[in-house]
Amino acid sequence: MGMIDWTKFDAVAASDGSASIVIQFTADPARLSDMSVEAAGLHLDLSKQSWTRDAFNACLDLARSAGVETARARLFGGEAINSTEGRAVLHPALRAAGGADFVALGEPVSAEVDAVRADMAAYAAAVRSGAETGATGKAFKAIVHVGIGGSDLGPRVVWDALRPLEPSIDLRFVANIDPRDMAEALVGLDPETTLVVVVSKTFTTQETLANAEAAKAWLAAGLPETGRDKHFIGVTAAPERAQEFGCARTFAFRDWVGGRYSLWSAVSLSCVIALGAEVFEALLAGARAMDDHFVSAPLERNAPVLMALAQIWNVDGLNRPARTVAPYAHALRRLPSFLQQLEMESNGKRVHRDGSPVSRQTCPVVFGEPGTNGQHAFFQQIHQGPQVVPAEFVVVRSTHGEAVESPLWANALAQAQALMIGKTEDQARSELLAAGADVAEADRLAPHKTFPGNRPSTTILMDRLTPETLGALLALYEHKTFVEGVIWDINSFDQWGVELGKVLARAILKDVAAGSPSPGIDPSTADLLKRLM
Repeated sequence: MGMIDWTKFDAVAASDGSASIVIQFTADPARLSDMSVEAAGLHLDLSKQSWTRDAFNACLDLARSAGVETARARLFGGEAINSTEGRAVLHPALRAAGGADFVALGEPVSAEVDAVRADMAAYAAAVRSGAETGATGKAFKAIVHVGIGGSDLGPRVVWDALRPLEPSIDLRFVANIDPRDMAEALVGLDPETTLVVVVSKTFTTQETLANAEAAKAWLAAGLPETGRDKHFIGVTAAPERAQEFGCARTFAFRDWVGGRYSLWSAVSLSCVIALGAEVFEALLAGARAMDDHFVSAPLERNAPVLMALAQIWNVDGLNRPARTVAPYAHALRRLPSFLQQLEMESNGKRVHRDGSPVSRQTCPVVFGEPGTNGQHAFFQQIHQGPQVVPAEFVVVRSTHGEAVESPLWANALAQAQALMIGKTEDQARSELLAAGADVAEADRLAPHKTFPGNRPSTTILMDRLTPETLGALLALYEHKTFVEGVIWDINSFDQWGVELGKVLARAILKDVAAGSPSPGIDPSTADLLKRLM
């Protein structure tokens, strides 16, 4: 992997990989303080991770060997760190304070970012006040947001996290090309009071354009032609295509904004309208605070760096190819889906930046459900299954109103504790005997009630889920993903793996139109195609 030196990392993994997490707290009195960090309103506790002090230090040495600090400077400096596409990656510029001086490949971009943000705020205010109306003069009461991938998941996680219980504007999302998705979104809506926001970086995405056409037809059936285009807004890096499609107005973003990093841009216009520009500004401020922490904190106290190193230790040091994320807040129920795209699309790569094959593991499978739902689904496996699956608990002290949700977060703390301490077979047998079981019954059941323990987790705490803490949390994961890509020496900002399936889907659609499979198609696909036609 180029000049990155994994020697010490691998040696410590071989010697310390099975070390007891519990024992490390006694052996290393500074463990809790050194492996916990405060950043932008979040508290991170990584002390329940599987690393010893030597492993922790080896991971920090690995980050230095990989040049994380230099790569970070290149990211914020607007250099072409997306090497396969020759692009800068400047999502931090989107949440910078007004008047910043970011550049992309030497071109100043902050003034343009400020202008688009101001246009978004003005348009949102006009829609919210009723000054901006539809074709028949009625105020907009609903928004249908059409997009997929990064054009959907980011705004959707923001809306679910921050939406009021009784929103003044109803925001609905459509991503799936299945017509049922659009049909469900349109139920109960009035074309006269509905705004459709179509989000596509290229304005060529098959699923998004199919859904946009369906929305256009629905509007056409219920509105006069004059003024109908006021119901259609485009958000894109290709504004001319959006205008050709029939969008009365477009809000632009540039090609240095990657889809899965784009929620800070006009991609979240729907949320700016439905939540208010002041809420969006607070979201940006929280992310900006995490940016400041990431840029200024030393590696050993840097939250995104430590999160990345914990994952690399588990994946590459201890051969653990999956991680679960459990947000103990209903409002964060979309976070696992958001992270699946952010991390797996960014770092699910098989070659280094120079095109040579990787020789180590890269991104793990990321999955999850909100707690306590996950406890009644897959937690059985992470407690007693033979595979060790590191866990991440995102805990909010007060999730609703002024109440402190101790029954909720007590479960989160208990799950993390149980994963770490486990229960021996002797403990299980003693408990059974104390409960009245005879010796034979206790011997029979004790193995089933044994928990191996020594299973790692990270806990992220926040007092409340606010726009600021949400922004900080999402930016934390963005920078974590970036650091992992630097250490693995892969390009975290392209996604060629999504392209082949799109090409083959177009070929299959041609076969559908022709009425038969094309020559040379494999037998399995040909047979399935015949059964579906």
